[in-house]
Amino acid sequence: MKIKVTLMSDTHTRERNVLVNGGDLILHSGDIMNSGYDWEDLYDFLTWFSELPYKMKVFTPGNHDRYIEDKPFDAWKMINEFHDKGVRCLIDDFVEFEGLKIYGSPWQPEFYNWAFNLPRNGWEIEQKWKDIPDDTDILLTHGPAWGILDTVVNRRDFNLGCEMLAKRLETLHPLIHNCGHIHSGYGYVEKNGTHFFNSSVLDERYSHNQKPFDITINLENKQIDII
Repeated sequence: MKIKVTLMSDTHTRERNVLVNGGDLILHSGDIMNSGYDWEDLYDFLTWFSELPYKMKVFTPGNHDRYIEDKPFDAWKMINEFHDKGVRCLIDDFVEFEGLKIYGSPWQPEFYNWAFNLPRNGWEIEQKWKDIPDDTDILLTHGPAWGILDTVVNRRDFNLGCEMLAKRLETLHPLIHNCGHIHSGYGYVEKNGTHFFNSSVLDERYSHNQKPFDITINLENKQIDII
């Protein structure tokens, strides 16, 4: 049996301009808001996300999604309104879909004092990655791992990913790791059995020059095919 999965990230309130083709599962790696202070941005995203033609819709927040971190009670009350429509928000938590364990975590090394920031190479962020279950099949993080789809535009030797996450992935080996955050890191690479995606749909100028990834997963042999 195969399932169709869409991977995306970094819509920054421009989600309704993104073309999605439908399927079984859609995964979003955060930055759904702009400044992150306007609750309307979260509500508009959740409304759009819940209406997409997928059985389950999963996201983890990003550094622009301040409202979720600063006002968790209000944010979760809103998010839970869309639970019956298949929407799941993962903050250091997991959900299962068709036998696949999906774990989401929004943290990244400190980046201009935005949301879900922790000190680079500190014990706090190391512990977040240690908490990822060893049997995770699909990992959603907002930021990339160090050295994997994390280079900034015009500076291909300049990495902004997380060193501690890269270290954890050396032993974790999930089937898929989806991230965003570094828009110019958009792309795909396979390494040590893990399929890495940076699925930022906006480029560095916040233009729609990058598309979500559509893939299929064979649930029997875990074969990944990009459509």
